[in-house]
Amino acid sequence: MSKFVGEKVLMRIFIGEAKRHGHRPLYEALTDLFLKEGFAGATVLRGVCGFGAHRVFHTQKFLDLSADLPLVIEVVDSQEKIDAVMPKIDEMVGSGMITLEKVHVIRYTHKHEQG
Repeated sequence: MSKFVGEKVLMRIFIGEAKRHGHRPLYEALTDLFLKEGFAGATVLRGVCGFGAHRVFHTQKFLDLSADLPLVIEVVDSQEKIDAVMPKIDEMVGSGMITLEKVHVIRYTHKHEQG
């Protein structure tokens, strides 16, 4: 995996925890898509509170176990790989926000790859 270092693209997908794709949570469906498409990795981060385009504040309260908390799915890969999968992402996400930024990967290894 040492070939993965260098200039890459970080994609962040901002959605609500309650969003679904078919019968599955959207974040699971997206993570599965990235795995099947051969992406280097994906991480789902759960926010403690936030709001989006609808200006509705989402937060977890002690007695509210059904809060639609914000999620961010992050993936880093080549621009070409992200461009190739973007039509599928657009179809799945519907509403939310997607950002892209250039990043410089300085290390991407697995424990067994280290000398």
